Amino acid sequence: MPTPVITRCIRREELRRLVPLSSTTIYEMERRGEFPRRFNLTPRCVAWSFDEVQAWLAARRDPVDGEALERAPSPDVYQRRTRPVRIARSS
Repeated sequence: MPTPVITRCIRREELRRLVPLSSTTIYEMERRGEFPRRFNLTPRCVAWSFDEVQAWLAARRDPVDGEALERAPSPDVYQRRTRPVRIARSS
């Protein structure tokens, strides 16, 4: 498989300006294969392909039929460990 040509790479600061998600969310999505993978420029410097990030944003903006993102389910407040919702007792 030929290596794709990268026309421009972006560092974390510019990525955060383009994609309004936290670093943790980006890394988790990247690990699951839902976001473009970063690559190492040096042992301590990572970057992303600008073209891949732009394509990812375009796919989010204009989803193909049937591929629209579903909203995450609301949390069950009765299962919370802190400040659980108490069932009101009738007097």
